[in-house]
Amino acid sequence: MTQAIAYYRVSTARQGRSGLGIEAQRAAVLRFAEAEGIKVIAERTEIETGKGADALERRPELAAALAQARKAKCPVLVAKLDRLSRDVHFVSGLMAHRVPFIVAELGADADPFMLHLYAALAEKERGLISARTRAALAVKKAQGVKLGNPRNMPEAAAKGREAQRSAADQFAANVLPVIEGIKATGATSLDAIATALNARGIRTARGGRWHSTTVRNLLSRGERSALAHRDD
Repeated sequence: MTQAIAYYRVSTARQGRSGLGIEAQRAAVLRFAEAEGIKVIAERTEIETGKGADALERRPELAAALAQARKAKCPVLVAKLDRLSRDVHFVSGLMAHRVPFIVAELGADADPFMLHLYAALAEKERGLISARTRAALAVKKAQGVKLGNPRNMPEAAAKGREAQRSAADQFAANVLPVIEGIKATGATSLDAIATALNARGIRTARGGRWHSTTVRNLLSRGERSALAHRDD
């Protein structure tokens, strides 16, 4: 049976764009692995908290997955290509490590050329969307529309606070499944969970290291979010 290292990634800075949270990625990967006769021998989870993640030094879990796969002489398995990157240059750099990648969404037969092609298309689409947005704003400005109405500052501030709360809730939702996995290994105290998160290279929402207090705060946020959804 073919072996593989599973790699999952979520980005709180671009939440919701892929529609794949950690648990959904894991389900897709394991479903694909079962269908293709692949044994997942290890799982690595990356949780980004800011920009600049298209650099391997900012992705310690991906670097660890590459090292494990190289040692085991097996591929790295991901649910979708954008879980590796949306940047074709970054994807090309990964190929230079000579570790094969399998993308469940594309099938087991997608070779490196196809992965490069799909990455290039995704990057081109992202550029076109950005260009269209800038062009639309330029047209509005030329028509005399004032962008960013200062009279709406209180409303904008309220929306900003709501966006921050939403981002914090999303970050908690991303990390909680990882914590549950850590608890399943027997590490149940706040200090033990913090140590395990730090060992996995997962940063806090502000990019720092975990401590018992930050773990407690995140667990509390997760409980409040669950209660709010239950009341809805």
